[in-house]
Amino acid sequence: MNHTWFITGTDTDAGKTVATRALLQSFSARHYQVAGYKPVASGSQLTEDGLRNQDALILQQYSSKKLDYHQVNPVTFLHPTSPHIASRLVSQPIQPSQLSSGLASLQQQNEVVIVEGAGGWFTPVDEQYSLSDWVIAEQLPVVMVVGIKLGCINHALLTQQALASAGVHFSGWIANSVQPDYLHYDDYMTTLKKRIAAPLLGEIPYLPNLSSIKSLEQYVDSSRLLSE
Repeated sequence: MNHTWFITGTDTDAGKTVATRALLQSFSARHYQVAGYKPVASGSQLTEDGLRNQDALILQQYSSKKLDYHQVNPVTFLHPTSPHIASRLVSQPIQPSQLSSGLASLQQQNEVVIVEGAGGWFTPVDEQYSLSDWVIAEQLPVVMVVGIKLGCINHALLTQQALASAGVHFSGWIANSVQPDYLHYDDYMTTLKKRIAAPLLGEIPYLPNLSSIKSLEQYVDSSRLLSE
């Protein structure tokens, strides 16, 4: 049986990629065949192999099987802006069917697929359609990443409200420290735990040198997702 979760964030820099990597490593440690999927990415580098997005490369690296880059990230844009603007700049419309076919392919090959979104919940992919519309159509359960900083409580509760309105299953949330030694971290966590109506799956500390850290699996509990 395949399990798939969509990772959204309270804003662009909440730490979706860090949390996605942690979940990939946690499932791998439990001996699941797992793949990361970044259906849409903007803000990429032009390499000799074509456009490459750093977040997608991380998901590719920590997937169980060796995957072609375009299996992990089928839609890639150079400009670091909202996908609907990046696609317009190069006259490359984003086709939801392409996102769905890429996901289906990974689901056929893996037991677990972790799908990392772009930006926050309502990130648009064209003038009428948002990435959230695709998640709703695919009926994917959602994990929210909260970047702990000033304003995150409001952003987290607004995102939770949006998920409830959309009728998607809110599987849990991950707290990610985006600032070193944040003065009010404990107070923020106390408030978030009281007000978020989903299980806390883990807390990721501030990690300034991620590339030198071998594993993040200890910071999240993927078993709580499997017990739903």
